[in-house]
Amino acid sequence: MPWKETCAMEERVKFIKEYRSCHFSVAELCRRYGISRKTGYKWITRAEQGGRKALSDLSRAPHHHPHAISEEMVELILELRGERPSWGPKKIMRILQQRHGDLKLPCISSIGAIISRNGLSVPRRRRRRCEPSSQPFAECSEPNQIWCADFKGWFKTGDGRRVDPLTITDAASRYIIRCQAMSSVSLESVQRLFEASFREYGLPLFIRTDNGRPFSSHGIGGLTRLSAWWISLGIIPERIEPGKPYQNGRHERMHLTLKQETAKPPARSLRAQQRSFDRFVYEFNHDRPHESLGQETPASVYEFSSRGYPDRLPAVEYPDSMLRRKMRRKKEMLTNHAPRSSK
Repeated sequence: MPWKETCAMEERVKFIKEYRSCHFSVAELCRRYGISRKTGYKWITRAEQGGRKALSDLSRAPHHHPHAISEEMVELILELRGERPSWGPKKIMRILQQRHGDLKLPCISSIGAIISRNGLSVPRRRRRRCEPSSQPFAECSEPNQIWCADFKGWFKTGDGRRVDPLTITDAASRYIIRCQAMSSVSLESVQRLFEASFREYGLPLFIRTDNGRPFSSHGIGGLTRLSAWWISLGIIPERIEPGKPYQNGRHERMHLTLKQETAKPPARSLRAQQRSFDRFVYEFNHDRPHESLGQETPASVYEFSSRGYPDRLPAVEYPDSMLRRKMRRKKEMLTNHAPRSSK
């Protein structure tokens, strides 16, 4: 019969006290307390070596774990985390597989535990999120079906100049097409940046943006000169609902990483800030594995568009049944063009 579970420590103390009184033999005491002589001698030995504290139960954990992570592996994990402070366990695991595939690698949860134990994890505040609406947005399964564009929140460089980063990404591959520190957010500057992107990468089918300028206006259909230019190139503008940035969530998630790695603290000048953006873009596209891509990099998934930028814009053609009007800049009508006769 074992020790009484509710007061095992007290029973052991009484057992040792009576043993030291020399009034009872070990065999007799063991019979009285319902334990074997082997157990009795074990507690006697512990009491003689460590006193009362030694009578407490010891941990059952093994002294040496056969699957323990080596110190070498821990150092590799911490070194990678130091190089990429914003990378999580899954991305670090991918790099370990690429660089040290011959070693015995820990699981992803163990990598996370190592990062946490060493004080390198940053707890994030949970946000309440609504279910995103997929209508009337186009589906995105291949590169260049949808490009996402937005201005990252502005900030000032060390010399006091305002920076408005304009970013363009491919929704399917997460590939960053542009991350430009804009000194001007005028329509002409933005259009020049898009034109350079179209010439380099080709044309997408859709461009998804928010409702800010120069992407949207209060005019008919919310069109601006920029979005009308896109339409003339065969690109359909998509605008998310006001106050619902999660509808462009892939692009917004990239913005969070961009802010963490390039804007805290900002660079000393606009040119230095652009160099920081360029380094980030290269790392994001070529080095940083992405979970939604099966831990592949965006550059390994993205392909150039088969729709090249035209040397000349195609002429706008209207159906014969439409009423055409020529307008002044101030929206004053000059002439009416009635539909052609069907005779």
